[in-house]
Amino acid sequence: MYQLHYWPTPNGKKVTILLEELGVPYEIAPMNIGRGDQFTDAALKISPNNRMPALVDTAPAGGGEPVSVFESGAIMLYLAEKEGRFWPQQDVRAKYEVVQWVMWQMANQGPKTGERGHFSRVPPEAGDQSYAQRRFNDEVHRMYGVLNNRLFDRRYVAGADYSVADMICYPWTASWKLQGIDLDEFKYFKRWFDELSERPAVINGMAVTAGVPAEDPATLPPEEQARRRKLLYNQRARPAPEGGLLEV
Repeated sequence: MYQLHYWPTPNGKKVTILLEELGVPYEIAPMNIGRGDQFTDAALKISPNNRMPALVDTAPAGGGEPVSVFESGAIMLYLAEKEGRFWPQQDVRAKYEVVQWVMWQMANQGPKTGERGHFSRVPPEAGDQSYAQRRFNDEVHRMYGVLNNRLFDRRYVAGADYSVADMICYPWTASWKLQGIDLDEFKYFKRWFDELSERPAVINGMAVTAGVPAEDPATLPPEEQARRRKLLYNQRARPAPEGGLLEV
């Protein structure tokens, strides 16, 4: 059984799409990132970066203790390798076509799109954000161009076969309208996007919730809003516990 520590964001939905495509049993363990669940000691044990998603495989290959994996790209490669689907293993060229696009998504598409969303929500009292907004709007537009050019002469991101490289990119493009993107400008991307949007597993994976009602932060008591702001924004390094391993 796979246990997915999850909140319904694009990073979480990458993994639920893959789990739905694989058709394997899994359970959702809600990790409310707006409340700060990712900072608990229990979360830190499976996700050292205090982020979600994180996966716990209670029946790993070869048996033994459960295996936990954090970072969505690593989770997807783990699942694809274990289940033997959506990531070619025998052909080194095909294998690394997939790997490089998984890395591209993790290092470029996701972070840049996330920064665009962040700076678009910064309140006026935080100061002039026009440079950051312009920079990340442009970067998101550029990312669509990268995908569009990539899909010019191949059906899927990594080539002729549908793979985790497609699944990992898709959720960050589902909000293209809110990102100010005109899909008619990216016709090869649009063809790919429309095809994936009709896949039953993609539809089901995108629809996975955390099993709890949606929450409007503005309705929370002022002290809870203040607690969350302090916890979630402008984070700095967490101090290491005492008594650790030191070289002597």
